[in-house]
Order: sequence, then structure tokens, then C-alpha cells
Amino acid sequence: MPDIVDIAVNADSFKTLVTAVQAAALVDVLRSPGPFTVFAPTDEAFAKLPPGTIQTLVQNIPQLSRILTYHVVAGKFMHADLQTVDSLTSVEGSPIRINTTDGFEVKNATVVAADIEADNGVIHVIDTVILMG
Repeated sequence: MPDIVDIAVNADSFKTLVTAVQAAALVDVLRSPGPFTVFAPTDEAFAKLPPGTIQTLVQNIPQLSRILTYHVVAGKFMHADLQTVDSLTSVEGSPIRINTTDGFEVKNATVVAADIEADNGVIHVIDTVILMG
């Protein structure tokens, strides 16, 4: 089974995410045994950010790393595991609000595809980049 990075690289909808993960030197982390739960923004999610945001972040690697690690949780949490959870703590250290009452939402993002299993965890595809605060 492919790992989280291989799945993202081979999908057509995560080009921006893959570029950001490479720029932040997080590829090896996301290839490690984990397990991890990744809330993966699509290219369309990154396109919703204000113009110039991605370029600014690529020039500020510590900030880029914080944002990317905010999308990752240690442990493998399938959608079913999150039915009774209000929040998870990200690898970055901040809580991420989870809402499964009406659909499946993570903070201000809607999960558009859940439970994509990887060798080292699971990916939930989200339609918005989630930001701390």
C-alpha cells in the first residue's frame, strides 16, 4: 500500500500541497511509519487563499511548516473514529475542531473525501486550507 506522500503525489488534486510539503522539508516526516491523519487541502482549496499567499509562505518556511503540520494529527483516525470527538490536537500543537453532526467538517473546511487509507495513516480531503486561530 502506498504511503501518504505517494498518494498525494499520484493524485491530480494535490500539486500545491505536494510542492508546499517539499518546500517545508516535510516529505520524510510524512513517509515515516506514523501513523498520521492528514487533512489534505486540494489545489482548489489553496486557490481560495488571497493572491500571493502561497508565494509568501514558500519564502517563510517556519510559517509554512506550522500551517502544514496544523493539517496533520498523530494517529490514524477514520471518519467513524471521529463521530464522538469534538477536536484533535495537530502535530503543530493546536486543537482542530471536528464536527460530524451534519456531514464531516474540520474547523472551517468540509471533508469532500474521507478515509483514503495509506500505509502510514489516512487522508481526509478538505476543500479549504485550515488556518490556526
